[in-house]
Amino acid sequence: MKLGIIREGKVPIDKRTPFTPQNCVELMNLYPNLKIVVQPSKIRTILDEEYKALKIPISEDLSDCDYIFGIKQVPVNELIEGKKYFFFSHTIKKQPSNQKLLKEIIKKKCTLIDYECIKDLKNERIISFGHFAGIVGAYNTLKTYGHRYRLFDLKPAHLCFDFAEMRGNFKKVKSKLKPVKIALTGGGRVANGAMAVLDQMKIKKVNITQFLEQVFDYPVYCQIHSEQFNVRKGSNFFDKKEFYKSPEKYESRFFEFAQKADILLACAFWNPAAPALFSKEQMRSINFRIKVIGDITCDVNGSIPSTLKSTSIDNPVYDYNPFTEDLEIPYSAERNITTMAIDNLPCELSRDASADFGKQLINHVMPLLINGDTDGILKKATITENRKLCEPFLYLKDYVFD
Repeated sequence: MKLGIIREGKVPIDKRTPFTPQNCVELMNLYPNLKIVVQPSKIRTILDEEYKALKIPISEDLSDCDYIFGIKQVPVNELIEGKKYFFFSHTIKKQPSNQKLLKEIIKKKCTLIDYECIKDLKNERIISFGHFAGIVGAYNTLKTYGHRYRLFDLKPAHLCFDFAEMRGNFKKVKSKLKPVKIALTGGGRVANGAMAVLDQMKIKKVNITQFLEQVFDYPVYCQIHSEQFNVRKGSNFFDKKEFYKSPEKYESRFFEFAQKADILLACAFWNPAAPALFSKEQMRSINFRIKVIGDITCDVNGSIPSTLKSTSIDNPVYDYNPFTEDLEIPYSAERNITTMAIDNLPCELSRDASADFGKQLINHVMPLLINGDTDGILKKATITENRKLCEPFLYLKDYVFD
């Protein structure tokens, strides 16, 4: 088997790679008959020379590869006819911007296996950048708070060589952060990444009762799960299966946390049919205390009403005026709520994120390719094959055959 690592061509640029040179060496040691070739790239976080140093060949031509791995959407004009691709296609929600891509994938008889759809037998995602989204998101949000209140100035994550350098900035937060309360939603990889940062910054974790009822003279955070602020409409009842199946039947009571928190880290997966955490009207309340929001999951017009657009690594934050409902220059008024909503957070620590992602592929995907997909895990993640949509993606027919 021969694998190709494609050069990322999406704009804005993405510096990540699915396999680092060290990942490649590990793979070839595990599977001696496996060959890997890497397309040259001037923007990849890992230099071509780093692959060459470990004797990983660099070649523009991937036409003889059995599988081609990337990160983001492959530009339409760079698709190779008949090839099998792994990447995040962002098509399963019928995203208009990628409709042409999926049409071309089918036209060129390519097989598309989408990382987002690779799930285990419990229907939980196996491959993601969520952990590093949480790490960078928490760091950026604390950076934003420190800047807003002139407490500390942290080096931007994307200017740090790796996580080790970024972690060197944590001591500034530990020594200068005021006794704030941080509300953190979610319990998955994103939330765990964010909590890892808070823990290393020595911010104490407290339970919900302590968070809502006690006053602290040091910074604290509280992890809040969906069942702790969502209830069936008109009741105090929560049923997990029903909530995930029919979230429209529920309403949020997160406002009680918003009255106690200074910072919000939104790390929970959000279903478009689910209620927002709080309303725009509640954000105008004199009791709404949150002044800095890190919308790490970055659902535009989603769970956080102030997330009216995503932000970029170069321009990471904006202010939301709750009274006019307009976006304003960041840090422009005390009445405003400063929001960080970068939609590609792992790119800021692209070396570490790439290495971690490659390790996930080595552990969970490559054995299925080499030894056989006996449970159909990859089959269920295959969107297209032989110019056809695969099950369970037939609902995309009107999207690609309009």
